[in-house]
Amino acid sequence: MDIRFTWPDGAPFRQRLRAPVASKSASQRWGEAREMELLRAGRLALQPPLPEKEVPTLDEFKPRYMTGHAKANRLKASSLEAKESLFSNHLLPQLGKKRLDQITDEDVQDIKAALATRNRKTVNNVLALLHHTLRIALKWKVITAVPCTIELYKVSNVVPAFYEVEQYARLVEAAEKIDARTLVAILLGGDAGLRRGEIVALRQTDVDLRRRQLRIELSDWRGILDTPKGGRGRIIPMTDALASALTKNRHLRGERVLTFDDGSPVPGHILRDWVERAQRRAGLDATGNVHILRHTFCSHLAMRGAPAKAVQELAGHEHLTTTLRYMHLSPAAREGAIQLLNDRRSAGSFGDIVETGAADFLSRRYS
Repeated sequence: MDIRFTWPDGAPFRQRLRAPVASKSASQRWGEAREMELLRAGRLALQPPLPEKEVPTLDEFKPRYMTGHAKANRLKASSLEAKESLFSNHLLPQLGKKRLDQITDEDVQDIKAALATRNRKTVNNVLALLHHTLRIALKWKVITAVPCTIELYKVSNVVPAFYEVEQYARLVEAAEKIDARTLVAILLGGDAGLRRGEIVALRQTDVDLRRRQLRIELSDWRGILDTPKGGRGRIIPMTDALASALTKNRHLRGERVLTFDDGSPVPGHILRDWVERAQRRAGLDATGNVHILRHTFCSHLAMRGAPAKAVQELAGHEHLTTTLRYMHLSPAAREGAIQLLNDRRSAGSFGDIVETGAADFLSRRYS
């Protein structure tokens, strides 16, 4: 049969093929039916199908994800390092050779099994990165669907470790006996809630002694200056103790508040050494943990009745859920609360409830 016609747009069409029937009349009818079938199907149906796009492996897609998403969106240097670490230590050894569209639910379970000795938060970080990588691949049309279901572990809202008021007072006293720099480091963490990178990066121009406030705009991560965690700065009023320590620590050695004698900035690991020395002198566990000072700052504010929103703003928490971890009372304070129930029989009531404004909390030392 020789089927010839013109498409509605004027383009000619011709197709020569053998009819599946023997007689001339039957072949004529078959040819007419074939012609109608072609016209109804349209020109697109006659075009050869496009070859399927080859889906990359996780190993092949990872550089594209890091460059096109993480670096293009200007994630913090610490975040980039964390993603690189999770890829190289956990995801690529397990799934690096698998195509993105062939990652299965069982593969996800294998990752969980391989990380059985790690804490749940670490496992969740690995799984969250895998899920986000697949979502980006879907968004960029590298795959047509996320091929697996990723369920994160439930993580209990553990109360962060912090120093009780008496412990913190001992630590401050010990730091004061060591030197002025150690005292400033302890107070920036415990009286202002700064993170380690923020303490290291704090400049003398960020300290306004006249207004008694700190301007937190930078964080130092392994010598790289970046914005604080959450991507925004904050203003923190000074306590009397912090203002006094910063006044005594004023110098001309360099632009940073904490420097060596030659003016060079103090790196994070040296700051840990200073904290460890003060902890040992105060009779506390000498861990060098700087972040416990920030936990202490937030916890003491919550214990004194500071509103959650005020604690969030002072600490620079991006989400209120992070702040709510601190909205608890220390064991000693809980015992005092129960004592109120014992006192109600003699007093006849719970007494007056006194609310204190958030601005008052940083104007005095904890006692």
